[in-house]
Amino acid sequence: MQFTLSGFIIGMLVGLTGVGGGSLMTPLLVIIFKINPAIAVGTDLLYASITKSAGILSHGSMGHINWKIVKTLMVGSIPSSLVCTYFLEKIDLNSPITLYWIEIILGTTLFLTSLAVLFQPWIIKKTRERDTNENNNIIFLTIALGFLLGGLVTITSVGAGAMGVTALIFLYPRIKISRIIGTDIAHAVPLTMLAGIGHYNLGNVDIRLLGALLIGSLPGVLIGSYLSDKFNEKTLRYILAIILMVVSFELIFNT
Repeated sequence: MQFTLSGFIIGMLVGLTGVGGGSLMTPLLVIIFKINPAIAVGTDLLYASITKSAGILSHGSMGHINWKIVKTLMVGSIPSSLVCTYFLEKIDLNSPITLYWIEIILGTTLFLTSLAVLFQPWIIKKTRERDTNENNNIIFLTIALGFLLGGLVTITSVGAGAMGVTALIFLYPRIKISRIIGTDIAHAVPLTMLAGIGHYNLGNVDIRLLGALLIGSLPGVLIGSYLSDKFNEKTLRYILAIILMVVSFELIFNT
């Protein structure tokens, strides 16, 4: 029951803020419920891939997905995810030193995510003001972004949401925000699914936990999406950024 309720609350926050569940769910499982960090990451990856799948249908039907960018991102993210999964297979995920570093990397990624959430409006404003001539290295930079996201997501389950959107806004200032978000979701689903399957093969997925989280989160996302227009977006952004920052410090300095 506690996991279903947690799934509902996190799902509602995702619906309200648009920030991916990985940034919220994985720290909750690790800090509050004391779930093994590797299992928390693996379970959350499949949780994220399932909850975001509906977003592809929604954004796709509205023409909010740039499939060329999705494919370019995947050129970097898929090999990166496979390499990281292979690396995780070769180490002892239950050893104290491994768990320590997973929490450190997770905490650092959450801190960067909090900054992305906090400064995203400013970044949007500045990118709209600058010269919009597309960078000659845009394909290389997009592949590099995909490679970075692939590694972060596979190791921490965090990065495909706020960080991915913010980076894409910076790289593609001429593309509408709605298309940036749709493109980011379309890339996140196959990436989190692949990484989640990799973790499942490593024994890092708790199926019962996954089911309990989904039972709560799916209606939570719908309710949060419905209520999103009734809340002050700026206030929600500040609250979420503060929560992520506090959680990141907890993981980094209290491990």
